[in-house]
Amino acid sequence: MTPDFSKYTDGLMPTIIQDASTKQVLMLGFMNAAALEKTRQEGKVTFYSRSKQRLWTKGETSANFLLVKEILVDCDADTLLIKADPQGPTCHTGTISCFGTANDVFSLQVLENIIRDRKNNPTEKSYTASLFAKGINKIAQKVGEEAVEIVIEAKDDNRELFLGEAADLMFHYLVLLQVKGYGLEDVLEVLEARHKK
Repeated sequence: MTPDFSKYTDGLMPTIIQDASTKQVLMLGFMNAAALEKTRQEGKVTFYSRSKQRLWTKGETSANFLLVKEILVDCDADTLLIKADPQGPTCHTGTISCFGTANDVFSLQVLENIIRDRKNNPTEKSYTASLFAKGINKIAQKVGEEAVEIVIEAKDDNRELFLGEAADLMFHYLVLLQVKGYGLEDVLEVLEARHKK
């Protein structure tokens, strides 16, 4: 269905942004036809900023882009839903969602977003940022070390130690995915393709 911008006197259509992985609503913005076209062409969510009176790509100053996965139009053709992969916090306050619910639920996607943010906005006190600074060889080595440690713990019956090593492996694996330019969604696509065979 084609969005009908003529339903609005200012040509600005409400646009809901949803995390493609977690399904969490991230923000609401407004698009005109030009913003939608730029979003489609560049694959990054672009709004029409009512305060700046111009097209505005989310993340153009922070690098916390919203990478488009899918664009949907509602049944009345007067509202857009964009499923996106956030490249860091969506809200200017530093939270994942402008609705403030992201911090209530922890998930692998939330952790992945935090890791991505540490990569894009490193700080000296961040262990994650220090891993990125050491480079891919050190990160890959760390994943290997954690894999060996979980195998060792698997042979015993200590729940706490085993799950601790599982968490360490998962964390460093997510860091490795990020340094390679991939995310959990890319891995899930491969698993989904295998599942369909």
